[in-house]
Amino acid sequence: MILSDKRILEEIEKGTIIIEPFERDCLGTNSYDVHLGKYLATYNNRVLDAREHNEITHFEIPRDGFILQTDTLYLGVTLEYTETHQHVPFLEGKSSTGRLGIDIHATAGKGDVGFCNTWTLEISVTQPVKIYPGMPIGQLIYFVVEGEIETLYNSKGDAKYSRKTTRPVESMMWKNIF
Repeated sequence: MILSDKRILEEIEKGTIIIEPFERDCLGTNSYDVHLGKYLATYNNRVLDAREHNEITHFEIPRDGFILQTDTLYLGVTLEYTETHQHVPFLEGKSSTGRLGIDIHATAGKGDVGFCNTWTLEISVTQPVKIYPGMPIGQLIYFVVEGEIETLYNSKGDAKYSRKTTRPVESMMWKNIF
């Protein structure tokens, strides 16, 4: 079950959902619009290795915009910091973003209950597109969890993406044993 706008507001009031900054105008019928933060990052190497720490370089998006190129994976970040303590958050692209040929996540659209951070975006484009800091980039949808949760994401000792940040975070696949 997806939470409605009224239910999202109730959960914010209870403190089980936190969105900072929160703008009432960004609340849709059953989602909340999130915006592109001011930082992007790209990997330093063109060939990535899943067993190695692939380092990234951060840069600030100029106020007058930045043109994303094809054949490059950009890591972006949401302006909004969120906490979700009783629901499963899903991040999806907005239709207006998709109609510009911008994909905001390759595979990581689902958050875990207990995720408390900004969202790193895996951005790719089908043709060059100029983007701007603060532009609407996606929407959060909240699902009800059935059953009791044993371990929240933010209390797992091996949670790889729990350090609070305002910048995109590179893949931590290299921390897995395989």
